Amino acid sequence: MKAIDIKLWRELWAMRMQALAIIMVIVGGVSIFIMSLSTLDSLFETRENYYRNHHFADVFASLKRAPLLLVKRIQEIPGVDKVETRVLAYVNLDVEDFKDPVSGHLLSLNANSAGLLNQIYLRKGRLLEAGRDNEVLLSEEFARAHDLQPGDKLAATINGRRKVLNVVGHVLSPEYIYQIAPGAMFPDYYRYGVLWMARKPLASAYDMDGAFNNVTLTLSKEGNEQDVIDQLDELLKPYGGIGAYARKDQLSNRFLTEELKQQKTIATIFPIIFLGVAAFLLNVVASRLISLQREQIAGLKAFGYSNFAVGLHYTKLILMITAIGVIAGIGFGIWMGKGMSNIYMTFYSLPFMIYVLKAEVIIAAVLISMGVAMVGTLYAVSSAASLPPAQAMRPEPPAMYHTTLIEKLGLQRWFSQPTRMIFRHIERRPLKSLMTILGISMACGTMMVGGFQEGAIKHMVEVQFGMSQRSDLTAIFTEPTSQRSLYSLQSLRGVEHVEGFRVVTAKLRFEHRSYRTSVQGIAPDGSLMRLLDTRLKVINLPPEGIILTDYLAEILHIKVGDMLTIEVLEGDRPVVQVPVVGLAKEYLGLNGYMQLNSLNRLLNEGHVISAAWLKVDRLHQAEVYAELKGAPRIAGVVEQESAIKSFYETMDETILFFTFITTLLGGSIAFGVVYNSMRIALSERNRELASLRVLGFHRSEVAYILLGEMAVLTLIAIPLGMMIGYGLCAFLAFQFDSDLYRIPLVLGLKVYAFAALVVIGSSVISALMIWRNLAHLDMVAVLKTKE
Repeated sequence: MKAIDIKLWRELWAMRMQALAIIMVIVGGVSIFIMSLSTLDSLFETRENYYRNHHFADVFASLKRAPLLLVKRIQEIPGVDKVETRVLAYVNLDVEDFKDPVSGHLLSLNANSAGLLNQIYLRKGRLLEAGRDNEVLLSEEFARAHDLQPGDKLAATINGRRKVLNVVGHVLSPEYIYQIAPGAMFPDYYRYGVLWMARKPLASAYDMDGAFNNVTLTLSKEGNEQDVIDQLDELLKPYGGIGAYARKDQLSNRFLTEELKQQKTIATIFPIIFLGVAAFLLNVVASRLISLQREQIAGLKAFGYSNFAVGLHYTKLILMITAIGVIAGIGFGIWMGKGMSNIYMTFYSLPFMIYVLKAEVIIAAVLISMGVAMVGTLYAVSSAASLPPAQAMRPEPPAMYHTTLIEKLGLQRWFSQPTRMIFRHIERRPLKSLMTILGISMACGTMMVGGFQEGAIKHMVEVQFGMSQRSDLTAIFTEPTSQRSLYSLQSLRGVEHVEGFRVVTAKLRFEHRSYRTSVQGIAPDGSLMRLLDTRLKVINLPPEGIILTDYLAEILHIKVGDMLTIEVLEGDRPVVQVPVVGLAKEYLGLNGYMQLNSLNRLLNEGHVISAAWLKVDRLHQAEVYAELKGAPRIAGVVEQESAIKSFYETMDETILFFTFITTLLGGSIAFGVVYNSMRIALSERNRELASLRVLGFHRSEVAYILLGEMAVLTLIAIPLGMMIGYGLCAFLAFQFDSDLYRIPLVLGLKVYAFAALVVIGSSVISALMIWRNLAHLDMVAVLKTKE
């Protein structure tokens, strides 16, 4: 080994703690880059594999009732490959020892078959057998929630008749990777499930013998998706079709697609922060090391080492530190990526997870890290390489001090001499101080992102279900019914208030833009459903016109006063124009709202409702549930409070993992910046501090001068970090906005306080480590240093 390489290893060992602090920051950047991209690739590959192997459909459509003879005409549509028809029903379920209302979707399935399209994945038990009309397969999440095993029984109210069903297996389906009940906003596996039943008994129960009410199909390679949808709509229109839609608009698939989009955003933002801070730290450390080794550089050149060899020596040192960080970051990133992928596998009901770590991701992590490190230290290394030997033999010129801002303002009498020394040193190197503040600020801002997610979700739920939708239960009728049915609901013991509403599927158009959603007709003076404006004030619903969700108005580029075209996709499919009379604030979903009577007139129907909201006395909830379960005209019931609680339980693991990661990585930035800054300040001011000790200053007074500087920078950095964190959260909220949900920018005091405490904690730990070094300050050796 060459002498200069031995020197390299000695230097690395001598600065091991500084190197470790930098390595921690590099690990943070590389690991979150690896985690995000590997999770993104894993989710994408798993989804594509699952969809492909289980023949997930390309087009979906529901209708009232059509004869099976229509299948041939569907198959003749140019671009259609495979077609599968089904009978689909929404039913009430009765699970033993569970008193809350439970609903589910029943789908027909041929015996001994996983289906032609949207094939089920059998996790436990067996498939349905021919001739056994009471057998069902359960979605795994629902079965797990109620601990229902093959051989157990549950009851279902199928078209008004109670039927006992035998569970024969647990399954998963690509169609229901995110299971949400109609009218619900969140998955609730205790109160909503998906079941598969033999086609014959299900068809007989709903008068669907030789008919179907749901169809899915796949496209050939040359098929045009929109053309197929348009022609399918025309075929199904006479049979009560409510509009076909593509896979990209299928609810479960849309949620997973949004998750992929979020991972891509995270993979872009956070590595930039971490690697930028690492480049700054490497530059500061390399610059100071070269400054301290001026005589060594002169000696190397005097012994014949070229400028290139000297530059290569310091480049190797930087690359060694970076390489250790990259290797550790890759390992940590793989661990986090697998952990995050497994969380998503559970959250999205995927039967397996194919963990993917592409070689190009590793190569990109290495090249980006090395490139950032070299760019960040280019000036320091080039100055070492170009330093003439004669100049290097001279000591570094003493620092130039000037009158500080405090002294110019005449405030110096309010500060002690050590305090004025702190401010003087900060002003002497303003760029270094500014970069230190910026590094600490980035740590503070990064940690705010973790707390922001939890607070934003709580605010979404509070606004949506505490201020706007305030019912306890939503009862969904089997079909639109007269408003007189509200009297029977109101008469139930324990029901305090009832409000009916009408929902129709419609395509909303403005100019060349359109969006498929639902239009709801609600009571103008209702208390269980209130529309809120952008300031969260209650909107009075006018007798005519439509109120749109504000984000829907953005998508359509429509404003109040414009005429909106509503193409109803049910019944006679009327097409009408109505004025937009207001915008409502909603965080979940996109809808249009009209007065109930106005929507009834638009549909040319009487006083009809689709469902009802109920306010129920807690003491009588069980009685109300029991009554609704047995009501033949009630297809399903959604209970808000339990659904929200279940959602929080599902989200807790994801939020906890993300908060842990952001706290760990944010803390590593804070520690790396603060510790390195303190170490460098100690090496720069070694002689100065030792002189003060000789002059009679106590160690605590000397520590005050050194650590006080970092304390001032940290206190300045925290408010700036809060502003950076606010900006980061605002950017993420903007990037995550979609038609499925909008994340509000809500940052409580708890988020700010936690971020500040972690930064202060990291600073205190760094200060304690530097305090130990001050105790071993060799005053005699320092005072012998040449001028």
